[in-house]
Amino acid sequence: MLGFRSQMPWSAAAPAPAEPVCDAAAAVVAARKGMETPLTAVAEAFEELARRMEADGGELRLGPFGDTCALVSVLFSCLGIAFRFAEIEYVAKVNDLIGAAKSYGTLNDILDKDVENDCVKKQGSHSRNLRRVRLGLGLIKVLFEQFLSTQGCSLYDAATTAYGQVCAPFHSWAVRKAVGAGMYTLPSREQLIVRLNETDCSVQKEMRRYIDASSPIIDYIDNLFLARNISLDW
Repeated sequence: MLGFRSQMPWSAAAPAPAEPVCDAAAAVVAARKGMETPLTAVAEAFEELARRMEADGGELRLGPFGDTCALVSVLFSCLGIAFRFAEIEYVAKVNDLIGAAKSYGTLNDILDKDVENDCVKKQGSHSRNLRRVRLGLGLIKVLFEQFLSTQGCSLYDAATTAYGQVCAPFHSWAVRKAVGAGMYTLPSREQLIVRLNETDCSVQKEMRRYIDASSPIIDYIDNLFLARNISLDW
């Protein structure tokens, strides 16, 4: 199992060999093991991250950011094989940022260094990985927004719209086609609620908490790039 998912107590998937996880990621996962549901854990972590950012004068520290983002991988896991592509990429990028926190204090610091080295968009750069993690956060956010938009909205419709808005513009035709085919393997709306260990009522509350708490984080990351005249079309 890739990255953090093998250590998540909520995953119903069969165990598999784990990819090495940074100490920081292992620690935050262990700290959250007492949480009743994965959605609650993620929502509370992002609320805490937003409070930290405000307390730090609007700066977002890389360590807490990486630890919080590590928890989101379990949400991709709950979506099944259709979002396996996103989970694999997301976990790899988060692992990179957690490792980078040993050398950089804030998200601003990694952008400044990559701008200085003219490697912001270079494959494997911390800034590029930050951009990919932000897309992962946005994908879950839009999926939840769509899921809550109408009573009885299918997960297929919500996920298809979210992927089309957030990730499809940056993927090749072959990837888009493969993802489209994989959408038919998504769990039903009811199955997702069960996988998240929620009820129809509680899932709406917790999804809304994630949407509200992640929005300022997503906006902050976007503005880091825009403030340096770096477009978001990549």
